[in-house]
Amino acid sequence: MFVDARLLAILGAMLLAGAPVAAQDIPIPSLLDRSVRGLFNGDESREPGGYVSPSATELLPDSRDVGAAPQGSLRRFEPIALPSSLGRPNAPAITLPGLPAYAPQNMPSKDVITPRAPLILEARLTEDSEAIPNGLVWRLFSAIPAIDGRPTLIASSQSSVANFEVPAGSYILHVGFGRAGVVKRIEFSGVRTRETVVLGAGGLKLEAIAADGSAIDPTKLKFDVYTDAEDDSDRDLVASDVPPDKVLRLNADTYHVVSSYGSVNASVRADIRVESGKLTEARLQHRAALLTMKLVREPGGEAIADTAWSITTASGDVVRESVGAFPSMVLAAGDYVIVAKNRDKVYQRQFEVRAGENTDVEVLTSDVAAVVSDGVGSGD
Repeated sequence: MFVDARLLAILGAMLLAGAPVAAQDIPIPSLLDRSVRGLFNGDESREPGGYVSPSATELLPDSRDVGAAPQGSLRRFEPIALPSSLGRPNAPAITLPGLPAYAPQNMPSKDVITPRAPLILEARLTEDSEAIPNGLVWRLFSAIPAIDGRPTLIASSQSSVANFEVPAGSYILHVGFGRAGVVKRIEFSGVRTRETVVLGAGGLKLEAIAADGSAIDPTKLKFDVYTDAEDDSDRDLVASDVPPDKVLRLNADTYHVVSSYGSVNASVRADIRVESGKLTEARLQHRAALLTMKLVREPGGEAIADTAWSITTASGDVVRESVGAFPSMVLAAGDYVIVAKNRDKVYQRQFEVRAGENTDVEVLTSDVAAVVSDGVGSGD
């Protein structure tokens, strides 16, 4: 087989030089590889490789001169420096004088954690009556007064059955039923308790009629209720301006009732007993009448305007004064003197009020002698 003399010369020069580094740095051309191996292995087929001209091997730079990584594998790993302490960096200590080291925790009260047993209350008019279904006002006060001496309201309710969730202790209970009421001290042990309060109360219903049995205009009636006492100055007002047919809720007791018909002098008084658990109805009778007065020139004539009126008793005590053409008022039965003043003239007439006889009273200018007077009937 023919071998190129030039290739043999190059091979011989490389063997004689004995430089293993250069042999590793200079790649062996595939043609040379094939030629040399072909010398020893015959015509064994080889896959084609990259071709490098033999004349260019001297021009290839060393890998270390151009900063390329060496071809050999790493034999040794250098340790990587780690931080001396792991986690968050240490912050400098901060000193704040006057502040607590920790915030106090607001722990829930034991009364909040532990459910309270209820205090259940109901009310009755008497021991044997049914429970009162409505109209009750419950007020629970502490038995220990405040600094100013006034009781401290703990709880209130307007239910028919009061349900108070309060801690164990002493309490003052007030139950109101209209104008009836009761005060009671309660010692609550903290265990579920149900108590019944007996009010001992009843009802009072008032009305009034005329002396002849006829009805009275309810708008002209009103009642005042007082406590019972021997002297009027010792009576306490319980209810005022009570209209007829209204039921008053009162504690069982005796009461002094004043019925007023109109706003002048028609009134009647009575002492009435209210029983527990019962409705007491009282009817009072008035001996009075409603009068309408007018000053006329002739009977049935037209009333003269701008007239001042003065009503006096037979003894001269003034009962009522008014101004107008048609003054109207309720007077108790009895004898009166009616004085009418118009401009500079004064007219008067005696008149008897009969119980239950409502009437119009005419004062005639012709029948009654005119009397000049500056001190009668100034009006109101």
